[in-house]
Amino acid sequence: QSDELFGRVFTLFSFLAIIVTALGILGMSALNVARRRQEIGVRKVLGASVLRILYLLSKEYIKWVFIACLVAWPIAGTVMHLWLQGFASRISLGVGRFAASALIALAIAFVTVGAQAWRTALANPVHALRYE
Repeated sequence: QSDELFGRVFTLFSFLAIIVTALGILGMSALNVARRRQEIGVRKVLGASVLRILYLLSKEYIKWVFIACLVAWPIAGTVMHLWLQGFASRISLGVGRFAASALIALAIAFVTVGAQAWRTALANPVHALRYE
């Protein structure tokens, strides 16, 4: 019963952490897009595609999320291994679980940053360059 309660509390706080992280990434990407609006406008005028602008704005965040996953995997694996030692029947900690968590984290980051980048990439470059 205590493990079930621990699981529910851990799930709740995990979702809250994911929401706070997504909001943080959204704020950072909005600031980044606002600072680079003129650069994006010039790139669009010179013929950059929407996908190229999405790549330009998303690659930094995707790189940092991947690095964070590489740092978190050994820590999470060690903690999970130590926690599972207390149970009579154990499961194996395969690479698939860690890969799935990385894919979910990358998807959340890409959707969060991609929304800002998509809106900026589709905007009229005249608005960004009007006052130059």
